[in-house]
Amino acid sequence: MKTGFAVPVTGAWATPDRQALVAREAEAAGYHSLWTLQRVANPVGAETPYRNVPDPLVTLAYLAAHTERVRLGVAILNLPFTAPPLLAHQAATLDRVAGGRLDLGLGTGWMPEEFAAAGVAQARRGARAEEYLTILRALWDDGTAEFHGEFYDFPAIRVEPAPVQRPLPVLLGGTADAALRRAGRRADGWISSSRADPATLARSIGVVRDAARDAGRDPDALRFVCRAAVRLRPGGAADRTPLTGSPAEIRGDLDRIAAQGMTEVFVDLNFDPEIIGPDADPDRALDTARTALAAFAP
Repeated sequence: MKTGFAVPVTGAWATPDRQALVAREAEAAGYHSLWTLQRVANPVGAETPYRNVPDPLVTLAYLAAHTERVRLGVAILNLPFTAPPLLAHQAATLDRVAGGRLDLGLGTGWMPEEFAAAGVAQARRGARAEEYLTILRALWDDGTAEFHGEFYDFPAIRVEPAPVQRPLPVLLGGTADAALRRAGRRADGWISSSRADPATLARSIGVVRDAARDAGRDPDALRFVCRAAVRLRPGGAADRTPLTGSPAEIRGDLDRIAAQGMTEVFVDLNFDPEIIGPDADPDRALDTARTALAAFAP
C-alpha cells in the first residue's frame, strides 16, 4: 500500500509557508502523494471543522512549484459547483504545471448551503455526475465536445491545452452504493471519506470492484485510496478508536486497512481538533505534522 500525506488545508496552520514545508519534507521522506480538500463555503454560526480552507487547485499549483516527484491530489472536489468545461480546463492546466502528477478526486457534494451559494440544485446529484464525467472525458480525450443533456447543454466547443496524463486520473468519493457503483463503472478508483469506518472498507471496495467487473472493466486496475484521519495521542488508551493513538498503534491500524484491499492511504491531520481547532497553536500543529511525517514515512 502506497502512503501519502495531507498538507495543512484547514485551520490556522493552513498557510502557504507551512504547506510548502510539509510538501517538501514529505517528498524528501519518500511519500507517494500529497493531498488537499475543498470547502467553498460554510453556513454562518454553524459548528464545522472546516475553517480557513484555501482553494485546493490553486494550492496544488503552488505545491507543484515546490516539489518534483510526489503526486498531487484533491480529495475531493465537488463537481456540481463548477461547469464541466471550466474544471476540464483548470485540471488540464494544473496537470501541465505539475508535469503530469495530478490525481483529481471528485464528489457530488453534501452541504445544502454550498449548493445554494453555487446556484445549483442538490437533487439528482448522481445523474448530474454521470453527465459531468462524460463531458470531462470527451474534452480531455479529444479536445472537443458537444453535449445536450438534462443538466448541461452546449454546442461544439474546444478546450485547450490538453492534460499531460492521457487519461488524467479521476477518482470518485461517495459512500452510498450508487456512488460506489459509479466509481467502479466510470472512474479510475475510489476515495474513502474521513468518516469512514476502517473496519468496513472491504465491503465498499467489494461494491466498487463488482460494478467494474459488471461493466466489463478490470477491477484490479482500479485504485482504492483511504483518507486516514489520524490523531496522534499517548498510547495505551482503553477506549482507543482506530487511527487515534501512538504511532505504533496507528501503524497497526494502517496495516489492517491495507489488508482490506486499499491500494493507497494518506495520513490526514486536518480533522484533529488539536490541529485545527479555533484555539490550536499553528506552530505546535506543524511540530505534530513533522512527528507524523517521520512516524509514517514509507
